[in-house]
Amino acid sequence: MTLRVAIVQRAPVYGDAEASMKLFERSVEEAQRAGARLVVVGETWLPGYPAWIDHCPSAAIWDQPDVKDLYARLRRESVVVGGALCDRLADAARTHGVVLVIGIQERVDEGPGSGTLYNSALIFDADGRLLNHHRKLVPTFSEKLLWGYGDAAGLRAVKTAVGRVGALICWEHWMPLARQALHDSGELIHVALWPWVHEKHQVASRHYAFEGRCFVLAAGSIQRASDLPPELETPEATPEFLLRGGSAVYAPDFSIVVEPQLDDEAIVYAELDLELRDRELLTMDVGGHYSREDVLRLRVRRHRAGHGGDRHRQRRKPEAD
Repeated sequence: MTLRVAIVQRAPVYGDAEASMKLFERSVEEAQRAGARLVVVGETWLPGYPAWIDHCPSAAIWDQPDVKDLYARLRRESVVVGGALCDRLADAARTHGVVLVIGIQERVDEGPGSGTLYNSALIFDADGRLLNHHRKLVPTFSEKLLWGYGDAAGLRAVKTAVGRVGALICWEHWMPLARQALHDSGELIHVALWPWVHEKHQVASRHYAFEGRCFVLAAGSIQRASDLPPELETPEATPEFLLRGGSAVYAPDFSIVVEPQLDDEAIVYAELDLELRDRELLTMDVGGHYSREDVLRLRVRRHRAGHGGDRHRQRRKPEAD
């Protein structure tokens, strides 16, 4: 059985959720017409990855009015899970009958945790249902200026119309226990969300495919220096591309299905031979006979941070979907 998948490697309209949403809706329609049944985009694609925190020196100045204004604008453009933008993502999945995986900057408006922004990933089934909502466990380095620490409530793969799909965000791919939590949940397809997929990210993505005996869609974005906020100082040596895409697809046998696609705004397509996972599980299954649960055991605390839940309920395997 084969499955056609698509990675949307197109630059969002940075900091403009409405314009980016329209671009995404058109891209989903285009991908579906090309036969894709799974469509994904990279880390915080909506409303765009904040590359300015690493490229603009004034971004790190304490109590900088321009940075506060920029942060306020990004908050307004962020996605509220259950809000209007989230409903449109669900509509896109349902209208075109595709499974969607998208990286968002999430805003919490009310209740415990309100005021916090998160780096999150959403998985929608082909009928529009939101199946999974994962928040990045640890913002990486300068990202801590913007985002809160996530949790394990969505640290799992879920059953979709195209098989079991899971996702991790950026440097979570170097967190061995986070990887194991997803391996335990039986991924057929893993979506690796990155700002852009440079060499180290390619290594992590390809290793994940071999370790997890699953297909990996490494999804990167395009962002140019011209997309940087005009109110922040930009060094003269800033390269044309801040984020170079690099989207690629890897198979369970360590082979490359699609080579990294750099500096190109495009939809990257791949045909996956799904039976390959079954063949490769013969030699190693890190969620099964290679896990040695009698010797090594992983406990996952599946509470939603800041929103209650039983913080003492711990288990190795995720709940059944």
